[in-house]
Amino acid sequence: MSTPTVVLVHGAFADAGSWAGVITELQSDGIAVIAPPNPLRGLASDSAYVASVAAQVEGPVVLVGHSYGGALITVAGTTENVVGLVYVAAYALDEGESLGELQNRFPLSPLVGNLKEWTYPVAGGDPAVEVTIAEDAFPSVFAADVPADVTRVLAAAQRPLAAAAFEETATAAAWRTKPSWALVAGADNAINPEVERFGAKRAGATVVELEGASHAVAVSRPKAVADLIRDAVRATS
Repeated sequence: MSTPTVVLVHGAFADAGSWAGVITELQSDGIAVIAPPNPLRGLASDSAYVASVAAQVEGPVVLVGHSYGGALITVAGTTENVVGLVYVAAYALDEGESLGELQNRFPLSPLVGNLKEWTYPVAGGDPAVEVTIAEDAFPSVFAADVPADVTRVLAAAQRPLAAAAFEETATAAAWRTKPSWALVAGADNAINPEVERFGAKRAGATVVELEGASHAVAVSRPKAVADLIRDAVRATS
């Protein structure tokens, strides 16, 4: 079997550049990597986009999702050439479950009280709501273990998530039929680590937990994230 291509799916309030350190690590091992832009407009449409990217890759694919990106790989992972799933401080939904439902089973994280609402135009309809993290709260909520100068840039460059994404339900759970791995960020203030642990256990994932790691673990600890992805690539090659 050929070595899978790794497709990295970023989450809300970030962009594909957040994977830079992880990409460098994987490329140094000769692993093919793609980090497409996540539209962040809704679970169904974003999952369809990720699935379309994966389907156009020649050969097998390991899908890696950070945060909200985990919900997307859960659905998009049913694509035929996807051979493994890696959750990085992420939501691992079940079929018929929404982000809101999964979150609400556990104490809410500091993220919830620090969201700022914006609106964006929708063709033929009323403006829709999207959210970012309030800039003053961004360091503690998203990236507490990242240097302050880097965090200021990340806060300014946030990509907003459509608020409707919290209520859409997953139409599939690819972890039921495909192997999965999960990294739990032990000091995550954006997603309650208990949410990450619960989803990973339910999925039967191989789990690594990083004590003291923030939600921005791919930025702060790229080698540890890349090591878990390497494990998934090796196991599915």
